[in-house]
Amino acid sequence: MLGIGTIAKKVFGTTNDRKVKATRLLIEKINALEPEFEALSDDGLKDKTEELATRAMKGESLDDLLPEAFANCREAARRALGLRAFDTQLIGGIFLHRGNIAEMKTGEGKTLVATFPAYLNALTGKGVHIVTVNDYLAKRDSDWMGKVYNALGLTCSVVYSMQPDDEKKAAYAADVTYATNNELAFDYLRDNMKPSLRDIAQRKHNFAIVDEVDSILIDEARTPLIISGPAEDRSDLYEAIDKVIPELQDDHFELDEKQRNVSLTDEGNEFLEERLHELTILPEDQTLYDPESTTIVHHINQGLRAHKMFTKDKDYVVRNGEVVLVDEFTGRMTPGRRLSQGLHQAIEAKEGVDIKPENVTHASVTFQNYFRLYDKLAGMTGTALTEAEEFGQIYGLGVIEIPTHRPIARIDEHDQIFRTAEEKYGAIVDEIKQAHEKHQPVLVGTTSIEKSEFLSALLSKEKIPHNVLNARQHEQEAQIVADAGKLGAVTIATNMAGRGTDIQLGGNVEMRVLQALAEDPEADPDQVRTRIEAEVADEKEKVKEAGGLFVLATERHESRRIDNQLRGRSGRQGDPGRSSFFLSLEDDLMRIFGSERLERVLSALGMKEGEAIVHPMVNKSLEKAQAKVEGRNFDIRKQLLKFDDVMNDQRKVIFGQRREIMETDDVSEITQDMRHQVIDDLVYEYMPPKTYADQWDLQAMQNAVLERLGLDAPVADWAQEEGVDDEIMRERLEKASDEFMAKKAVAFGSDQMRQIEKQLLLQTIDTKWREHLVTLEQLRTVIGFRGYAQRDPLNEYKTEAFQLFESLLDSLREEVTQKLAQVRPMTPEEQEAMLAQIQAQRDAMAKVAGPAEKFPNAIEGFVEDDPSTWGNPGRNDPCPCGSGKKFKHCHGAL
Repeated sequence: MLGIGTIAKKVFGTTNDRKVKATRLLIEKINALEPEFEALSDDGLKDKTEELATRAMKGESLDDLLPEAFANCREAARRALGLRAFDTQLIGGIFLHRGNIAEMKTGEGKTLVATFPAYLNALTGKGVHIVTVNDYLAKRDSDWMGKVYNALGLTCSVVYSMQPDDEKKAAYAADVTYATNNELAFDYLRDNMKPSLRDIAQRKHNFAIVDEVDSILIDEARTPLIISGPAEDRSDLYEAIDKVIPELQDDHFELDEKQRNVSLTDEGNEFLEERLHELTILPEDQTLYDPESTTIVHHINQGLRAHKMFTKDKDYVVRNGEVVLVDEFTGRMTPGRRLSQGLHQAIEAKEGVDIKPENVTHASVTFQNYFRLYDKLAGMTGTALTEAEEFGQIYGLGVIEIPTHRPIARIDEHDQIFRTAEEKYGAIVDEIKQAHEKHQPVLVGTTSIEKSEFLSALLSKEKIPHNVLNARQHEQEAQIVADAGKLGAVTIATNMAGRGTDIQLGGNVEMRVLQALAEDPEADPDQVRTRIEAEVADEKEKVKEAGGLFVLATERHESRRIDNQLRGRSGRQGDPGRSSFFLSLEDDLMRIFGSERLERVLSALGMKEGEAIVHPMVNKSLEKAQAKVEGRNFDIRKQLLKFDDVMNDQRKVIFGQRREIMETDDVSEITQDMRHQVIDDLVYEYMPPKTYADQWDLQAMQNAVLERLGLDAPVADWAQEEGVDDEIMRERLEKASDEFMAKKAVAFGSDQMRQIEKQLLLQTIDTKWREHLVTLEQLRTVIGFRGYAQRDPLNEYKTEAFQLFESLLDSLREEVTQKLAQVRPMTPEEQEAMLAQIQAQRDAMAKVAGPAEKFPNAIEGFVEDDPSTWGNPGRNDPCPCGSGKKFKHCHGAL
């Protein structure tokens, strides 16, 4: 019997259906304009852009311009790419313009969809960012879709890592800029560390369209982006503790896989304390509970996590003597990304590779807070509905399911559950063999590199030819994905999110053409294309007859969304296909979330070995388990965001102040206010209000005035005069310090003094902010323990972070005032000595480095003495001189 809600939906349609139907009038308007725009010349399309931009500048709303803008963009795409957008693609574009997430199935042409809202919003001249998950896609999409923007008279560019500064500034100045989420957020942080306005690359954050929005705004939301510098080397301590961790027995620690946590038991603490005393790591008179042991306890915890929570070839791989993390959602290697707070060093110790020094944070931001900077945000993905609540609550984004151009013909089978992993893999190999015999292409999804390689070995044993796609085959990724739809192809893939290359039945024409031309550069491109198109069309029909692409998943992921991404690879644009999930009670998800009940059910059914249970009820209970995990992950992200918001408010204040200082030519008023505030604090400290003269500590005050203000003021003598109180003392000190600084400005010259003040202010803000970030990080790691005292850790964190921020501002005022008081012009002798020292350093470097030819692998245009030719490398990026060292250990050494 149908529920009332189900009946109502059948009669009235869902909210989503109603929203999609409401765009019908707009679509009709755009389609009615088509003949008019087809009649325009190529220059006519560009003239139309100018006309629309002028109307936008004069105040006409973008909603009013939408039909003409979309019609113009559709015509430009038809001419530039030979692609005429379907109505469903226009619907996706409309919802993106309105600041929503458009959920569009794989193969529905999301890349083209983004051009419509991007073009419309670029008419305001404020710039549009289109965000992709990797550099390859950013470059590919900007080259491909750039043809459309150029046909419309707009500029389009791409931002990538290691890009020269001038090129990067020009890229951000373009009407439409393609970039990865990482590069955008890092550029935001870099910009807020730059010394002057002319060095800043990004403009205001106007409108961003995020591709694979669920991957970026949810899966990576917890990842803080950090710009850091090296700290003190502690590799000996990591190695020493790493030798002890394997000695721990099972009763020495508790492993909680649900919460992804590991902690020592009392027995473990006692055992470690004894061993650390023996190894003289822990002094004899010290226990692990003493405050002095905090650093050692921190290292033990990280060593424990490295050994018990992180698995080689699943969470990371070891390549060229380095520990490279594997992204758990995309299965890709992420070189350059490191785990913080010493965890990466603990894994390096475990694997016996070189331990790189820990880093100190210089600036950081999470993707959640970076993307909330935009005035308007939109996103596209094949799977977002399951996370609609999170998108709504955190980013204020609605999720709209866009109908497919052709109905989906894929058959989704119920999950098959086996008792053991051995039985499951046996059934998987049989299923692949059957599909392979009838030449049906098979895409096999696994959850880790380890499992994909295990399955690969099983298939090799059965002599089934296949390709493996995981972090190890990163470079051949696009080719392997493009071939996955060919007749009889078997492809094993670790996660399929954000691959950016379509699996087309019969093969990918574009990739085949590029391959053929690379093999025979003399061939006629048109003839090659015609031949390959005919071959692929013929093969596509044979694949369709075989049943289309068969997606076989070997496990359920914690997130149902990731499962749906894999499933969505089959049945693109109305193609036939089928999908099936093979599970066992030994799978991580089943093991952690209630396999005991299922075990009892299977036993009661008296199942034989190799038999599977297939029932909709099992699917339902699995869906509930995944919803539970996702719900918990959402709560963690929400809680983390609340903590990060505290820092974000402070970050905005500091970055705002910095910007204000850079935009101001004369900051003498700011430094004077700071100086007067320091004087207020001094008078308050040594001549407290409502106290008698004999209670004032005048000698200490005189010393403090000399130290902080550089003034040798007769404070004690002034205090002896009749009628002198704290107010008069304040006025005299202010007058004396203002005169002292005025004389200094004359000695330096007014312009130079203004520059000194500005640079000192910026440098001190940066130093203090760095120190503050370290303190906040340490506060975050311990604040959770306040919960044991029945106090809310978040409120405690807010209170203490606010107090820390106030003390940051106080010490900032003091330090700027003190440094300005101490600064003085150099004598001619000092200037000569300094120039001689600089020349000696240059000569020494030239001897070591030799002539410019010593840099055969340097980036184009690299000149050693000219940092402006070095591009814009991150501290952990390879040095542009081509030495193979990291930038921070080579030409970027501080």
